[in-house]
Amino acid sequence: MSQEPTPELSHVRSDGSAHMVDVSNKAETSREATAEASLKTTPEVLALIATAGMPKGDALAVARIAGIMGAKKTSELIPLCHPLPISRVVIDFDLSSTDSVRIIATVKTRGVTGVEMEALTAVSTAALALYDMIKAVDKHAVITDMRVLAKSGGKSGSWDITPELRPNPEGELRA
Repeated sequence: MSQEPTPELSHVRSDGSAHMVDVSNKAETSREATAEASLKTTPEVLALIATAGMPKGDALAVARIAGIMGAKKTSELIPLCHPLPISRVVIDFDLSSTDSVRIIATVKTRGVTGVEMEALTAVSTAALALYDMIKAVDKHAVITDMRVLAKSGGKSGSWDITPELRPNPEGELRA
């Protein structure tokens, strides 16, 4: 039985210690990543979210701003992430499910490293803010299913696991 070689981890030196990857020789390109997360709650709470009827106010507006702020602060929160010049962050919410809010973030930059971590941080922060906004009416809400949906730019190219689930260029969810 042949065994595939284990890929080297880019953030670990030969002695096993962690380090920040040197990206100074990488080409600057346009880069984009989309990630998602879900917040599971009750149909009653979903109705309150959809009508901005939460006791604390408009939960989606607060979560959207939190997601944008999270993307911009990624390098301060996640060790070894490079600070990036974020050029765009789009946070969308899909309320079409009967038991959850789907949070989608797309982050863009022109730089030497990708924005997957910024997109993941955006959906994480938005989900946490949304939980904070609804916890008075649903302490049992669950944040789940966080993942990267797509990325483009850079040496490794582009991939997209679910193009129909990504926002369109205007930042709106596709039907």
